[in-house]
Amino acid sequence: MTSPSSLRWGILGPGGIARAFTSDLRTAGLDVAAVGSRRRETAEAFAADFGIAHAHGSYEDLVADPAVDIVYIATPHPVHAANALLALDAGKHVLVEKAFTLNAAEAVAVRDSAAERGLLVMEAMWTRYLPHMVRIRELVDSGALGEVRAVTADHTQRLPSDPGHRINALELGGGALLDLGIYPVSFAWDILGEPLSIAAAARIGDAGSDTEVATIMTHASGALSTSLSASRGAGPNTAAVIGTEARIDIDSVWYSATSFRLVGPDGAVREEFRSDIEGRGMQYQALAAERYLAEGRTDSDVLPIDETVAIMATLDEIRDLVGVRYPGEE
Repeated sequence: MTSPSSLRWGILGPGGIARAFTSDLRTAGLDVAAVGSRRRETAEAFAADFGIAHAHGSYEDLVADPAVDIVYIATPHPVHAANALLALDAGKHVLVEKAFTLNAAEAVAVRDSAAERGLLVMEAMWTRYLPHMVRIRELVDSGALGEVRAVTADHTQRLPSDPGHRINALELGGGALLDLGIYPVSFAWDILGEPLSIAAAARIGDAGSDTEVATIMTHASGALSTSLSASRGAGPNTAAVIGTEARIDIDSVWYSATSFRLVGPDGAVREEFRSDIEGRGMQYQALAAERYLAEGRTDSDVLPIDETVAIMATLDEIRDLVGVRYPGEE
């Protein structure tokens, strides 16, 4: 898949996720104009790897670069808000890695700053833009499942147990919820809408962050959603949408480009979908951002910024229920 690009992308924070994203931008034929890091040599190495013209030794220089139209933010959670506000203040559109911010209050500040400036700000929940998720929403909306009664999903990985590692360090927004749980929680929102009630339980690790989190949420239709997120053990990483007339079984890894089946109550497969894409699939969110701006829009119809803010409030409530707070939060 290739596309002529009308926007020039800047990469803020050249870590692992930024490498995956930039590779997919290149796959899609999009214009990556600049990269910025706190260390110039890191930016220069990243630029050399991807053939990027401009390498900056500070985030301030990146957002000030006139060759950049939109900034992708791939830094740790606690600095997402500050980095996004820096880019917005410089007049740049912004795509922010999930979880969007550390908490809902920060998300509100970013949303409001973008609105004041007439700029696009999007959460980089790439899963929602993947072809298999587009088809799943079509099936749900068409009534093919009948009344949707439940959604279930897990995001479980075996990640480092070192208390100082980013995934565990509270000062870096560590814990299973923000890194992993954001996927199934956002998926439940996508299919069922805002939860009306939330129950949650967690196991807390030695560093004080959540290593396993389970949720049960009720939604306006009466449907239930359940999720399990874990950083100390790899599970199936599958998901299902269950209705009265059929269900959708999404294969591992459900939040990446994968396959699913529409299955009737008798077990007969009514439809099978297999993803056939180039790259990992992170380019679809970037292509959507470019399309919105080309059409004069500053919000996503797949994941509106108000929904991103509300999802952060859901994560806040889950953390309140399990007793996890980050340094500096009141």
